[in-house]
Amino acid sequence: MLDPKTRRQMVRLLPFGAIWLISSMIFLLLDWSAAGGQFPENDTAILPDLGILIYAVSAMGLLGLVVGYIELTLFSRWFTHTTFLRKSIYKFLAYLVFVHLVVLVTYPLAAAMEMGTSPLDPAVWAKLGRYLTSVVHLNTVLQLAVVIALSIVYAQVSEVIGHTTLLNLLSGTYHHPIEEDRIYLFLDMRSSTTIAEQLGHRRYFDLLKAYYEDLSDAVVRHEGEVYLYVGDEMIVSWKLREGLEAQNCLRCFFSMETDLRARGDWYVKEFGVKPSFKAGLHCGTVTTGEVGVLKRHVMFTGDVLNATARIQALCNTFNVELLVSAPLLEALGPIPDFTTRSVGRQELRGRKEPLEVFAVAPLTH
Repeated sequence: MLDPKTRRQMVRLLPFGAIWLISSMIFLLLDWSAAGGQFPENDTAILPDLGILIYAVSAMGLLGLVVGYIELTLFSRWFTHTTFLRKSIYKFLAYLVFVHLVVLVTYPLAAAMEMGTSPLDPAVWAKLGRYLTSVVHLNTVLQLAVVIALSIVYAQVSEVIGHTTLLNLLSGTYHHPIEEDRIYLFLDMRSSTTIAEQLGHRRYFDLLKAYYEDLSDAVVRHEGEVYLYVGDEMIVSWKLREGLEAQNCLRCFFSMETDLRARGDWYVKEFGVKPSFKAGLHCGTVTTGEVGVLKRHVMFTGDVLNATARIQALCNTFNVELLVSAPLLEALGPIPDFTTRSVGRQELRGRKEPLEVFAVAPLTH
Protein backbone atom coordinates (compact mmCIF):
# COMPACT_ATOMS: atom_id res chain seq x y z
CA MET A 1 0.00 0.00 0.00
CA LEU A 2 1.28 3.45 -0.93
CA ASP A 3 1.26 6.18 1.68
CA PRO A 4 -1.24 9.04 1.07
CA LYS A 5 1.45 11.51 0.03
CA THR A 6 2.91 9.19 -2.64
CA ARG A 7 -0.57 8.21 -3.82
CA ARG A 8 -1.59 11.85 -4.16
CA GLN A 9 1.60 12.63 -6.10
CA MET A 10 0.93 9.78 -8.52
CA VAL A 11 -2.66 10.90 -9.05
CA ARG A 12 -1.42 14.41 -9.80
CA LEU A 13 1.09 13.05 -12.33
CA LEU A 14 -1.47 11.14 -14.39
CA PRO A 15 -3.11 14.21 -16.04
CA PHE A 16 0.29 15.27 -17.42
CA GLY A 17 0.78 11.84 -18.97
CA ALA A 18 -2.75 11.97 -20.36
CA ILE A 19 -2.20 15.44 -21.88
CA TRP A 20 0.94 14.29 -23.72
CA LEU A 21 -0.49 10.92 -24.72
CA ILE A 22 -3.74 12.30 -26.15
CA SER A 23 -1.97 15.23 -27.82
CA SER A 24 0.47 12.90 -29.59
CA MET A 25 -2.42 10.79 -30.91
CA ILE A 26 -4.23 13.92 -32.14
CA PHE A 27 -1.10 15.25 -33.90
CA LEU A 28 -0.48 11.87 -35.56
CA LEU A 29 -4.09 11.82 -36.76
CA LEU A 30 -3.78 15.37 -38.12
CA ASP A 31 -0.57 14.49 -40.00
CA TRP A 32 -2.24 11.36 -41.39
CA SER A 33 -5.37 13.29 -42.47
CA ALA A 34 -3.41 16.16 -44.01
CA ALA A 35 -1.51 13.69 -46.21
CA GLY A 36 -4.73 12.18 -47.58
CA GLY A 37 -5.04 9.19 -45.29
CA GLN A 38 -1.39 8.22 -45.13
CA PHE A 39 1.71 9.42 -43.34
CA PRO A 40 3.83 11.87 -45.37
CA GLU A 41 6.85 10.43 -47.14
CA ASN A 42 10.14 12.33 -47.34
CA ASP A 43 13.78 11.72 -46.48
CA THR A 44 13.39 12.98 -42.88
CA ALA A 45 9.96 11.72 -41.80
CA ILE A 46 9.81 8.30 -40.18
CA LEU A 47 7.16 6.09 -41.78
CA PRO A 48 5.58 4.38 -38.80
CA ASP A 49 4.45 0.80 -38.64
CA LEU A 50 2.40 -0.43 -35.66
CA GLY A 51 5.50 -0.95 -33.52
CA ILE A 52 6.83 2.55 -34.20
CA LEU A 53 3.39 4.08 -33.53
CA ILE A 54 3.15 2.30 -30.17
CA TYR A 55 6.72 3.37 -29.34
CA ALA A 56 6.07 7.01 -30.29
CA VAL A 57 2.78 7.33 -28.39
CA SER A 58 4.15 5.52 -25.32
CA ALA A 59 7.26 7.69 -25.33
CA MET A 60 5.11 10.83 -25.37
CA GLY A 61 3.00 9.59 -22.47
CA LEU A 62 6.13 8.75 -20.48
CA LEU A 63 7.60 12.13 -21.33
CA GLY A 64 4.44 13.77 -20.02
CA LEU A 65 4.89 11.95 -16.70
CA VAL A 66 8.50 13.17 -16.53
CA VAL A 67 7.37 16.74 -17.23
CA GLY A 68 4.74 16.39 -14.50
CA TYR A 69 7.34 15.10 -12.05
CA ILE A 70 9.63 18.05 -12.81
CA GLU A 71 6.69 20.42 -12.43
CA LEU A 72 5.49 19.05 -9.08
CA THR A 73 8.82 18.36 -7.40
CA LEU A 74 11.18 21.01 -8.77
CA PHE A 75 9.54 23.94 -10.55
CA SER A 76 6.77 24.28 -7.94
CA ARG A 77 9.52 25.10 -5.41
CA TRP A 78 11.96 27.00 -7.61
CA PHE A 79 9.41 29.50 -8.90
CA THR A 80 7.42 30.03 -5.69
CA HIS A 81 8.27 33.74 -5.52
CA THR A 82 8.13 34.40 -9.28
CA THR A 83 5.26 36.21 -10.98
CA PHE A 84 2.77 34.16 -13.02
CA LEU A 85 3.95 35.50 -16.40
CA ARG A 86 7.68 35.09 -15.71
CA LYS A 87 7.08 31.67 -14.20
CA SER A 88 5.22 30.56 -17.34
CA ILE A 89 7.94 31.87 -19.66
CA TYR A 90 10.78 30.28 -17.68
CA LYS A 91 8.94 26.95 -17.54
CA PHE A 92 8.12 27.04 -21.25
CA LEU A 93 11.73 27.66 -22.28
CA ALA A 94 13.11 25.07 -19.85
CA TYR A 95 10.64 22.41 -20.98
CA LEU A 96 11.23 23.21 -24.66
CA VAL A 97 14.98 22.73 -24.27
CA PHE A 98 14.52 19.56 -22.21
CA VAL A 99 11.97 17.99 -24.56
CA HIS A 100 14.07 18.91 -27.58
CA LEU A 101 17.01 17.05 -26.06
CA VAL A 102 14.73 14.06 -25.53
CA VAL A 103 13.67 14.21 -29.19
CA LEU A 104 17.32 14.13 -30.22
CA VAL A 105 17.59 10.83 -28.33
CA THR A 106 14.29 9.25 -29.35
CA TYR A 107 14.45 10.18 -33.06
CA PRO A 108 17.54 8.02 -33.75
CA LEU A 109 15.88 5.11 -31.95
CA ALA A 110 12.73 5.43 -34.07
CA ALA A 111 14.82 5.88 -37.23
CA ALA A 112 16.79 2.73 -36.41
CA MET A 113 13.51 0.81 -35.91
CA GLU A 114 12.27 2.04 -39.31
CA MET A 115 15.52 1.17 -41.09
CA GLY A 116 15.96 -2.13 -39.26
CA THR A 117 19.47 -1.23 -38.15
CA SER A 118 21.42 -0.15 -35.08
CA PRO A 119 21.01 3.37 -33.61
CA LEU A 120 24.79 3.73 -34.09
CA ASP A 121 24.52 3.23 -37.87
CA PRO A 122 25.91 6.33 -39.71
CA ALA A 123 22.80 6.32 -41.90
CA VAL A 124 20.66 6.94 -38.81
CA TRP A 125 22.71 9.97 -37.79
CA ALA A 126 22.75 11.28 -41.34
CA LYS A 127 18.96 11.17 -41.29
CA LEU A 128 18.96 12.97 -37.93
CA GLY A 129 21.06 15.76 -39.47
CA ARG A 130 18.61 16.18 -42.36
CA TYR A 131 15.71 16.12 -39.90
CA LEU A 132 17.12 18.96 -37.77
CA THR A 133 17.15 21.31 -40.78
CA SER A 134 13.77 20.25 -42.19
CA VAL A 135 10.19 21.50 -42.06
CA VAL A 136 9.29 18.25 -40.29
CA HIS A 137 11.50 19.30 -37.37
CA LEU A 138 9.85 22.72 -37.26
CA ASN A 139 6.45 21.03 -37.22
CA THR A 140 7.58 18.82 -34.33
CA VAL A 141 8.83 21.85 -32.37
CA LEU A 142 5.50 23.63 -32.85
CA GLN A 143 3.58 20.54 -31.72
CA LEU A 144 5.78 20.21 -28.64
CA ALA A 145 5.30 23.90 -27.89
CA VAL A 146 1.51 23.39 -27.89
CA VAL A 147 1.71 20.38 -25.55
CA ILE A 148 4.12 22.18 -23.21
CA ALA A 149 1.78 25.19 -23.12
CA LEU A 150 -1.16 22.90 -22.26
CA SER A 151 0.88 21.30 -19.47
CA ILE A 152 1.83 24.68 -18.02
CA VAL A 153 -1.76 25.94 -18.15
CA TYR A 154 -2.96 22.79 -16.41
CA ALA A 155 -0.24 23.07 -13.75
CA GLN A 156 -0.91 26.76 -13.10
CA VAL A 157 -4.70 26.39 -12.89
CA SER A 158 -4.34 23.32 -10.68
CA GLU A 159 -2.01 25.26 -8.40
CA VAL A 160 -4.48 28.13 -8.07
CA ILE A 161 -7.77 26.26 -7.51
CA GLY A 162 -6.46 22.89 -6.33
CA HIS A 163 -5.98 19.58 -8.11
CA THR A 164 -9.12 17.92 -6.75
CA THR A 165 -11.33 20.94 -7.49
CA LEU A 166 -9.98 21.19 -11.04
CA LEU A 167 -10.62 17.52 -11.75
CA ASN A 168 -14.13 17.83 -10.31
CA LEU A 169 -14.83 20.81 -12.57
CA LEU A 170 -13.41 19.06 -15.65
CA SER A 171 -15.27 15.82 -14.98
CA GLY A 172 -18.51 17.59 -14.06
CA THR A 173 -18.79 15.65 -10.79
CA TYR A 174 -20.69 18.48 -9.14
CA HIS A 175 -22.25 20.08 -12.22
CA HIS A 176 -25.58 18.98 -10.78
CA PRO A 177 -25.76 19.38 -6.98
CA ILE A 178 -25.49 16.17 -4.97
CA GLU A 179 -25.79 15.32 -1.29
CA GLU A 180 -22.84 13.72 0.47
CA ASP A 181 -21.63 13.08 4.00
CA ARG A 182 -18.50 14.99 4.93
CA ILE A 183 -16.26 15.89 7.84
CA TYR A 184 -15.04 19.45 8.38
CA LEU A 185 -12.11 20.84 10.32
CA PHE A 186 -12.26 24.58 10.96
CA LEU A 187 -8.81 25.81 12.01
CA ASP A 188 -8.27 29.32 13.36
CA MET A 189 -4.99 31.02 14.33
CA ARG A 190 -4.90 32.25 17.92
CA SER A 191 -4.31 35.97 18.60
CA SER A 192 -4.19 36.71 14.88
CA THR A 193 -5.34 40.32 15.27
CA THR A 194 -2.59 41.03 17.79
CA ILE A 195 0.01 39.35 15.58
CA ALA A 196 -1.15 41.33 12.53
CA GLU A 197 -0.88 44.61 14.44
CA GLN A 198 2.55 43.66 15.71
CA LEU A 199 3.97 42.64 12.32
CA GLY A 200 2.13 44.93 9.93
CA HIS A 201 0.12 43.75 6.94
CA ARG A 202 3.03 42.78 4.66
CA ARG A 203 4.95 40.75 7.24
CA TYR A 204 1.73 39.20 8.52
CA PHE A 205 0.97 38.04 4.99
CA ASP A 206 4.44 36.45 4.81
CA LEU A 207 3.74 34.68 8.09
CA LEU A 208 0.41 33.36 6.79
CA LYS A 209 2.10 31.96 3.67
CA ALA A 210 4.65 30.08 5.78
CA TYR A 211 1.98 29.01 8.27
CA TYR A 212 -0.30 27.50 5.63
CA GLU A 213 2.64 25.83 3.90
CA ASP A 214 3.69 24.16 7.15
CA LEU A 215 0.16 22.92 7.81
CA SER A 216 -0.41 21.55 4.30
CA ASP A 217 1.80 18.48 4.61
CA ALA A 218 -0.34 17.06 7.42
CA VAL A 219 -3.46 17.56 5.28
CA VAL A 220 -1.87 15.53 2.48
CA ARG A 221 -0.65 12.78 4.84
CA HIS A 222 -4.14 12.38 6.24
CA GLU A 223 -5.96 12.53 2.88
CA GLY A 224 -7.77 15.81 3.49
CA GLU A 225 -8.75 18.53 1.02
CA VAL A 226 -8.32 22.23 1.69
CA TYR A 227 -11.71 23.76 1.00
CA LEU A 228 -10.96 27.41 1.77
CA TYR A 229 -8.43 29.81 3.23
CA VAL A 230 -10.32 32.69 4.83
CA GLY A 231 -7.88 35.19 6.30
CA ASP A 232 -6.21 33.33 9.16
CA GLU A 233 -8.76 30.48 9.02
CA MET A 234 -8.29 27.22 7.13
CA ILE A 235 -11.15 24.83 6.31
CA VAL A 236 -10.23 21.20 5.63
CA SER A 237 -12.73 18.62 4.41
CA TRP A 238 -12.96 14.85 3.99
CA LYS A 239 -15.56 12.59 2.50
CA LEU A 240 -16.90 10.67 5.49
CA ARG A 241 -15.20 7.36 4.70
CA GLU A 242 -11.75 8.90 4.09
CA GLY A 243 -11.99 11.07 7.20
CA LEU A 244 -12.96 8.19 9.48
CA GLU A 245 -10.40 5.77 8.04
CA ALA A 246 -7.42 5.50 10.41
CA GLN A 247 -8.99 8.46 12.27
CA ASN A 248 -7.56 10.76 9.59
CA CYS A 249 -9.63 13.80 10.52
CA LEU A 250 -8.54 13.64 14.16
CA ARG A 251 -4.91 12.76 13.57
CA CYS A 252 -4.61 15.51 10.96
CA PHE A 253 -5.14 18.17 13.61
CA PHE A 254 -2.47 16.80 15.93
CA SER A 255 -0.04 16.27 13.04
CA MET A 256 -0.51 19.92 12.14
CA GLU A 257 0.16 20.86 15.75
CA THR A 258 3.34 18.76 15.84
CA ASP A 259 4.62 20.13 12.51
CA LEU A 260 4.02 23.74 13.55
CA ARG A 261 5.61 23.21 16.96
CA ALA A 262 8.72 21.79 15.28
CA ARG A 263 9.05 25.06 13.35
CA GLY A 264 8.47 27.24 16.40
CA ASP A 265 12.05 28.49 16.74
CA TRP A 266 12.11 29.48 13.06
CA TYR A 267 8.94 31.55 13.46
CA VAL A 268 10.35 33.31 16.52
CA LYS A 269 13.57 34.10 14.65
CA GLU A 270 11.80 35.22 11.47
CA PHE A 271 8.71 36.98 12.86
CA GLY A 272 9.19 37.26 16.62
CA VAL A 273 6.07 35.17 17.30
CA LYS A 274 5.20 31.50 17.56
CA PRO A 275 1.78 30.89 15.92
CA SER A 276 -0.71 28.38 17.32
CA PHE A 277 -4.29 27.50 16.52
CA LYS A 278 -7.58 26.09 17.76
CA ALA A 279 -10.06 23.98 15.84
CA GLY A 280 -13.49 22.41 15.65
CA LEU A 281 -14.40 19.07 14.05
CA HIS A 282 -17.88 17.99 13.01
CA CYS A 283 -19.59 15.82 10.39
CA GLY A 284 -22.88 15.87 8.55
CA THR A 285 -24.69 15.95 5.22
CA VAL A 286 -24.01 18.77 2.76
CA THR A 287 -25.17 19.70 -0.70
CA THR A 288 -22.20 20.02 -3.05
CA GLY A 289 -22.32 21.73 -6.42
CA GLU A 290 -20.76 24.23 -8.80
CA VAL A 291 -21.68 27.88 -8.36
CA GLY A 292 -20.64 31.16 -9.96
CA VAL A 293 -20.81 32.82 -13.36
CA LEU A 294 -17.65 34.94 -13.55
CA LYS A 295 -15.72 32.28 -11.62
CA ARG A 296 -16.65 28.64 -11.10
CA HIS A 297 -16.36 27.24 -7.60
CA VAL A 298 -17.30 23.93 -5.97
CA MET A 299 -19.35 24.93 -2.94
CA PHE A 300 -20.63 23.05 0.12
CA THR A 301 -23.82 24.14 1.85
CA GLY A 302 -25.44 22.74 4.96
CA ASP A 303 -25.87 23.11 8.69
CA VAL A 304 -22.64 21.20 9.34
CA LEU A 305 -20.46 24.11 8.19
CA ASN A 306 -22.18 26.63 10.44
CA ALA A 307 -22.06 24.18 13.38
CA THR A 308 -18.36 23.45 12.89
CA ALA A 309 -17.55 27.15 12.89
CA ARG A 310 -19.52 27.60 16.15
CA ILE A 311 -17.78 24.60 17.74
CA GLN A 312 -14.38 26.05 16.85
CA ALA A 313 -15.37 29.39 18.41
CA LEU A 314 -16.05 27.60 21.73
CA CYS A 315 -12.36 26.65 22.10
CA ASN A 316 -11.61 29.98 23.79
CA THR A 317 -14.51 29.52 26.20
CA PHE A 318 -13.16 26.19 27.43
CA ASN A 319 -9.46 27.02 26.91
CA VAL A 320 -8.77 23.98 24.70
CA GLU A 321 -7.11 23.41 21.34
CA LEU A 322 -9.65 21.04 19.80
CA LEU A 323 -13.39 20.45 20.19
CA VAL A 324 -15.16 17.56 18.48
CA SER A 325 -18.90 17.00 18.11
CA ALA A 326 -20.55 13.96 19.68
CA PRO A 327 -21.84 12.63 16.31
CA LEU A 328 -18.31 12.60 14.89
CA LEU A 329 -16.85 10.91 17.98
CA GLU A 330 -19.53 8.26 17.74
CA ALA A 331 -18.75 7.70 14.05
CA LEU A 332 -15.03 7.42 14.80
CA GLY A 333 -15.61 4.61 17.28
CA PRO A 334 -12.94 3.73 19.88
CA ILE A 335 -10.00 6.15 19.95
CA PRO A 336 -7.62 4.59 22.48
CA ASP A 337 -4.78 7.03 21.68
CA PHE A 338 -6.83 10.03 22.81
CA THR A 339 -8.61 11.33 25.87
CA THR A 340 -12.09 12.85 25.61
CA ARG A 341 -13.88 15.16 28.01
CA SER A 342 -17.43 16.37 27.53
CA VAL A 343 -17.93 20.12 27.86
CA GLY A 344 -21.68 19.64 27.81
CA ARG A 345 -24.52 20.24 25.37
CA GLN A 346 -23.92 23.59 23.71
CA GLU A 347 -26.38 26.02 22.15
CA LEU A 348 -24.96 26.79 18.71
CA ARG A 349 -26.28 29.87 16.96
CA GLY A 350 -28.33 28.83 13.93
CA ARG A 351 -29.26 25.42 15.35
CA LYS A 352 -32.51 24.55 17.09
CA GLU A 353 -31.12 21.62 19.08
CA PRO A 354 -28.10 21.79 21.44
CA LEU A 355 -25.12 19.66 20.46
CA GLU A 356 -22.83 17.82 22.86
CA VAL A 357 -19.19 18.71 22.34
CA PHE A 358 -15.99 17.06 23.58
CA ALA A 359 -12.47 18.31 24.20
CA VAL A 360 -10.03 15.81 22.67
CA ALA A 361 -6.31 15.49 23.38
CA PRO A 362 -3.60 12.86 22.87
CA LEU A 363 -2.89 10.59 25.82
CA THR A 364 0.64 12.01 25.99
CA HIS A 365 -0.67 15.46 26.95
